[in-house]
Amino acid sequence: MEEKSALRRFTDRVYGGIHFSWPGVILYAVGAAVLTTVFLVSPLFKGTSFARMGETLEAWIFFAVLIIANAESPLDSALKTFVFFLISQPLIYLFQVPFSWQGWGLFQYYRYWFILTLCTFPAAFIGWYIRKKNWLSLLILMPVLLLLAYLCKDVVKQVIHAFPHLLVMLLFCVLQILLYLYAFTEKRSQRIAGALVLIAVLAAMVLMPKQVDFFSSQFLPDNPVLTEQAAVTVEDPGIAEISVSGTGEDSTVLIHVHAYGETAFSIRDGERDYPYTIHIYEDNQGVSQIEITAR
Repeated sequence: MEEKSALRRFTDRVYGGIHFSWPGVILYAVGAAVLTTVFLVSPLFKGTSFARMGETLEAWIFFAVLIIANAESPLDSALKTFVFFLISQPLIYLFQVPFSWQGWGLFQYYRYWFILTLCTFPAAFIGWYIRKKNWLSLLILMPVLLLLAYLCKDVVKQVIHAFPHLLVMLLFCVLQILLYLYAFTEKRSQRIAGALVLIAVLAAMVLMPKQVDFFSSQFLPDNPVLTEQAAVTVEDPGIAEISVSGTGEDSTVLIHVHAYGETAFSIRDGERDYPYTIHIYEDNQGVSQIEITAR
């Protein structure tokens, strides 16, 4: 019998040799929520790779794969991963409430993570089979690797133009790809095939126009005091959908961006009209920016 290398013994231990009891899963979820909240609310981590733990998926992929690879069965994998997300995600918003100007309004962003939480059950059930380390395992693993590769591609421009900004996130994604390709395959041919697929898809991503789809809450430049009756009309909803998300002294709008470009919008509140222009663009670091001006 061929002796396992030190790296293989390590990956087998981490991805298959850890026992996650139910109390352990709960503590794991609470700990992840606390850590994420610290990164999000502390000024020390503002704009860093660590703050993105509450915005993007690379850390949550890492957390989930640990549970999936150490579960006893597909159902155990699905249940524990689902409960982990069901506990951790709302706690992150709850812990931020005392530190945010939005207060309980933060929970308007939980909808995305709740949908993601529901998806973890079937995904983790199927994902358990990556433990088999065969060609089917590689096929199941590929969507995760492709998502990590996409996150890498999305942040490379920022790393280049503002080095070492987000370098930690980039390295974390790359290392996860390499680790999973090694840990959940046994044959070199599987790793080469997986790497070639990633390279081909990344090349296609680079050549394709960038798709834009994100939410952002923004103050208005003239600081209007809006009421609950305020309604928004957007000239070109193909660029962005806009709704009033906060009223009173701290009135804000919630913007769902669909494309880069410029369009006009207005807010009708009783007898008053507030006309604006919104400009959505990508800066030289690859970061999407929103600029609102009063007309």
